[in-house]
Amino acid sequence: MRYNGSLLVDNREGLIVNAELLQANRRAERDAALVMLEQVPGDDRITVGGDKGFDAAEFIDECRHMNVTPHAAQNTSRPGGSAIDARTTRHAGYAVSQKKRKRIEECFGWLKDIALLRKLKHRGLFKVACIFTFAAAAYNLVRMRKLIPIQAAA
Repeated sequence: MRYNGSLLVDNREGLIVNAELLQANRRAERDAALVMLEQVPGDDRITVGGDKGFDAAEFIDECRHMNVTPHAAQNTSRPGGSAIDARTTRHAGYAVSQKKRKRIEECFGWLKDIALLRKLKHRGLFKVACIFTFAAAAYNLVRMRKLIPIQAAA
């Protein structure tokens, strides 16, 4: 059994906002992203960054329908070209999102090395999802400790 763990990370502080675990298949990453985006509270327009795997017309259209601006990396080598067009790439925020989206790799690196999620001994979607969510919460606790300014000793 293989599982696909997906994270939604805040670009400002690098905290994990949401974690989703699905059975691994070709669509699991995009499906998990849509599930997590549906759970974001509020009606304001938000942006979401992603790698070339998210540059699919179906995913881009669904994001726009959900009032989410997709900032996925363009996959120009794919037949038919990229689903991300100039109405997204012309804004300065697109370039910022492309730089900030690499923050998620820090989270996955910590989860694999420190939280020992590289090779789990548990089986079953429910058990693995619980461990994945717990490890994401632990990451946030460690990250918050680093965000709190240290008070100078008096």
